[in-house]
Amino acid sequence: FVLVVALISLSFGGAIGLMFLMLGCALPQYNQYWPLFVLFFYILSPIPYCIARRLVDDTDATSNACKELAIFLTTGIVVSAFGLPIVFARAELIYWGACALVLTGNTVIFATILGFFLVFGSNDDFSWQQW
Repeated sequence: FVLVVALISLSFGGAIGLMFLMLGCALPQYNQYWPLFVLFFYILSPIPYCIARRLVDDTDATSNACKELAIFLTTGIVVSAFGLPIVFARAELIYWGACALVLTGNTVIFATILGFFLVFGSNDDFSWQQW
């Protein structure tokens, strides 16, 4: 039951985050769809960590260079997702209100992605690796 509630909560978080992103694009006073480029960062952000989890044995308690590189790459992707709307706003491609909505959506989406890995990241009977 706990996993079902977690899955529903994560779905709700993803929907709220995408709603903020769409509001930053589609509201009549903003009406610019440049912020949709952050969708690429949403897709790219979990990939390095997923690859590192497949390649690294978790039985070793010490730090691993592969996992550290994956965390570094993921951090770069997340920072880029927050930086892109700010660059668009500074270049006057989008308004600052749209930038604020996109940054709010980024916060919610990345918190949802982190929550997914925290809930389904353990190697138990029901994990994300089965998907």
